[in-house]
Amino acid sequence: MGTVVVGFVPKPEGEAALDRAIEEAKLRGARVVVVNSHRGGGDLDQESSSRADQDMEAVKAKLDAAGVDHELRKLVRGFEPAEDLIGIADDADAELIVIGLRRRSPVGKLILGSNAQRILLDAKCPVLAVKADA
Repeated sequence: MGTVVVGFVPKPEGEAALDRAIEEAKLRGARVVVVNSHRGGGDLDQESSSRADQDMEAVKAKLDAAGVDHELRKLVRGFEPAEDLIGIADDADAELIVIGLRRRSPVGKLILGSNAQRILLDAKCPVLAVKADA
């Protein structure tokens, strides 16, 4: 059975990526590995961690309802999300990574978006970048 790895954040682009990963897994007869990566430290206090747990429970319910074999990984290791996603995809010998993108201003494109860019450039498997409908 193949593996589709998806980067999830509880935002429209994360939901779009999750929905597409479910579709791809069904088409490929693959399992889905959902990665929710946090840097930790001061960025993830108790309230934020609790909210992330609730978000992942909702993801699990969606995957269960879709009937897709899955694994959830909530990581707080101090790594950049791109490092976590690429590492997990390599370890799982993933056939596809799905990430969500959001619109950015021209200046924002220069400063932000490094995780998506790094995943697109450094992943060993194909990467599918999807946008939210909004």
